Amino acid sequence: MIRLYSLFVLIDLALLVVALISCLSAEEFEIRALPRIAWVFLILLFSPIGAIAWFVAGRPARPVRLSNGTTWRPGSGFPEQERPRRAAPLAPDDDPEFLKSLGPDRTELQRWEADLRRREEELRRQEPKEQ
Repeated sequence: MIRLYSLFVLIDLALLVVALISCLSAEEFEIRALPRIAWVFLILLFSPIGAIAWFVAGRPARPVRLSNGTTWRPGSGFPEQERPRRAAPLAPDDDPEFLKSLGPDRTELQRWEADLRRREEELRRQEPKEQ
């Protein structure tokens, strides 16, 4: 019975050491789910569950060979210079096509804006009189 327990202790110790070395040697940006310090505490405090969790959920993901023969690495999308860009959408009042589509309604809108400016000016002139 003692031999069996000592075997479990040795397996647990080996798993702990391998997981700790793997965690400490991984690049910070590759570690998944938690920060490195959290993984170290999990591995040390919750042995062997923490070490198993590291290998399942925390270790950097391996490259995957796709069916077309290329290799995909997690996080290796487009380089910044090659990233497809979309033109920023324009606000309706900045979009010339939209403004052209308004047609005669646009002149009415301009009349409303002019009327609003006139009313604001009248209010500004009346404010000093009230004080």
